[in-house]
Amino acid sequence: MEVARRLQRTREYYFSRKLEEIRRMSAEGMPVINLGIGNPDMPPPQGVRRRLAALAAEPDVHGYQSYRGLPALREAFARWYGEHYGVALDPAREVVPLIGSKEGIFYLSMAYLNPGDRVLVPDVGYPAYRAVTEMVEAVAVPYEISAATGWYPDFDVLERQDLRGVKMMWVNYPNMPSGRPATRGLFERLVAFGRRHGILICHDNPYSFILNDEPLSILSVEGARGTAVELNSLSKTYNMAGWRVGMLAGAEALVAPAFTVLSNIESGIFKPLQLAAVEAVNTPRAWLQEQNDRYRRRRTLIYRLLDTLGCRYDEGGQGLFVWAATPGGEDAFAFIDRVLYEARVFITPGGIFGENGRGYVRVSLCEEERVIEEAIERVEKNIEKILTY
Repeated sequence: MEVARRLQRTREYYFSRKLEEIRRMSAEGMPVINLGIGNPDMPPPQGVRRRLAALAAEPDVHGYQSYRGLPALREAFARWYGEHYGVALDPAREVVPLIGSKEGIFYLSMAYLNPGDRVLVPDVGYPAYRAVTEMVEAVAVPYEISAATGWYPDFDVLERQDLRGVKMMWVNYPNMPSGRPATRGLFERLVAFGRRHGILICHDNPYSFILNDEPLSILSVEGARGTAVELNSLSKTYNMAGWRVGMLAGAEALVAPAFTVLSNIESGIFKPLQLAAVEAVNTPRAWLQEQNDRYRRRRTLIYRLLDTLGCRYDEGGQGLFVWAATPGGEDAFAFIDRVLYEARVFITPGGIFGENGRGYVRVSLCEEERVIEEAIERVEKNIEKILTY
């Protein structure tokens, strides 16, 4: 049976294949230390876990829920945006709860793209932007995000491009994988660009609280409501990756088409999850600061690991990862395989994020300090084999 055209250019997700290989290697006797995945290892706030457990024990919370989410959750998301980003949202019209923000990439693409429409996707960038674009039979048009551009879009180059048929542009700051922070000036230029060319700017914003005390939203920029929407998530901020709770925010006219898609695909979020998410976004800032203190300690150890490997990195990054250039700009796929096979430590090759990432690696902060220290020891013992090629 021939698969649909939309899948003929879409490969199995890299991590799906690589994690199976890591599982097989670990079964051979020495567990692989996985520093490749942005899967928060710390628990959500204690009050959030207690709230979920108590609610799940109630007998009357297990039925279908509203497609729009509980008013309490939409109101909590709106307060969260007001408190942390200085953005006023109408909870009834400008907030759409999601089963994780990743699904929002699909809903927006389904809502706005016809076969043959063009989409600006960052190179380097989250692979799902390109994959979903191709699944809906639109055309992914890469724009450069590289060391040469400071890991920001080069607007002069973008303005010279043929933008006919471009309907959407995906952006993500603090940037994954580079860690480059958001700036108000960047968001102002993106909004102006979108308004000038009639392009929907889709900002994916899951990392704004990680190693960052001043989170920014593109919706805080004047004029953004006419051309931009934003995805956000509790996965990284509150260590709730497996809970699958996120949101889409923006002007009603821009988010409503995505909600139409959502209402035909899913049947609402489990009520106890929604109410526990309310508890999460009400978490005091002190908890977020404590998380970041732990991430800073881990990041210092990751710098040691990268120094041992001879990789170069920028200490000004934000988010859950450290982005680093391989020794001599070597292709990262070959480099990380030697680290994996010689030291049994897995780090992510930058090439999965685009051609501009081939000479880079991404290392996760989602492991305890003692595990990162063991990874350093393994690499130190095998460094000659790793660097010999």
